[in-house]
Amino acid sequence: MIMKLPATSLIICTRNRPRLLSDTVDSVLAGREVPTEIVIIDQSAQPHPALAALKPDRACAIHYVWSHSIGLSRARNEGLRAARYEWIAIIDDDMYVQPDWFGTLMRALIEASPRAVVSGQVRPSESEVAGGFAPSTIEDPTPAVHQGRVMADVLYAGNMALHGSTLEEVGVFDERLGAGSSFPGAEDNDLGFRLLEAGYRILYVPEAIVYHRAWRSKRDYVPLCWGYGRGQGAFFAKHLSWRDRFMLRRMLTIYGQYIGRLVRYTLMRSRQQTIGDVVYILGLFSGSMKWLLTQTRSN
Repeated sequence: MIMKLPATSLIICTRNRPRLLSDTVDSVLAGREVPTEIVIIDQSAQPHPALAALKPDRACAIHYVWSHSIGLSRARNEGLRAARYEWIAIIDDDMYVQPDWFGTLMRALIEASPRAVVSGQVRPSESEVAGGFAPSTIEDPTPAVHQGRVMADVLYAGNMALHGSTLEEVGVFDERLGAGSSFPGAEDNDLGFRLLEAGYRILYVPEAIVYHRAWRSKRDYVPLCWGYGRGQGAFFAKHLSWRDRFMLRRMLTIYGQYIGRLVRYTLMRSRQQTIGDVVYILGLFSGSMKWLLTQTRSN
């Protein structure tokens, strides 16, 4: 017998993507099981009247908030504050979910210890435009449990579930990081690192599958590499310490990996990937330097 889910909240944050957002909500509502509520934090220039007035046939309330704030991390934190229930999932506004996604993700969290966060598989969808691509994906079919210090970023906030009370201990998303900020990336990497440092486990459950839509075109690739590099560099700088060289080793490892990739792509004459990696490396350096010059590491 399948365990009945407790009351749950799903947070979706969005900015100026009304069609994608509607498709994402429709995908969730078409699932075998649905959350008790969907919290939508909409930072768009104009509100989404259809979603604001939506009353699904399923047993799922729509809690729509048109927000004047800017930044993905700020929106997610607003969503976390607005969520009514302890069991919380988060996805992005440009995703399709498999029919069993929600139940699979939430049961993995329920069956884990209270000091656990769950993340699932993020597959790229088929290209929707010429040269379209989807960033921030993971297609590893092997389950994993991460704890302690790991040399990789293992939390995918575009497909994750957690206890609302978890963030009372480790803190919410750092609003200086993520899309819409000066360091537009790595907000989930930062949260994942803080969770592991606090003794939490991060469970990767590949059966909980979402599809990240490939709506971005080739012209978006290089700017995205720059933004992600800036965010990742800031994340590294935030946690650098001369007394604890772990994050320094991680940063140097990433530089080495990307320089190796750059050599391979150059030999393969893959122009777009070569340029993207050069821009990412420059973004890493720029983001880390700006963080060290303008920010503190107190939070």
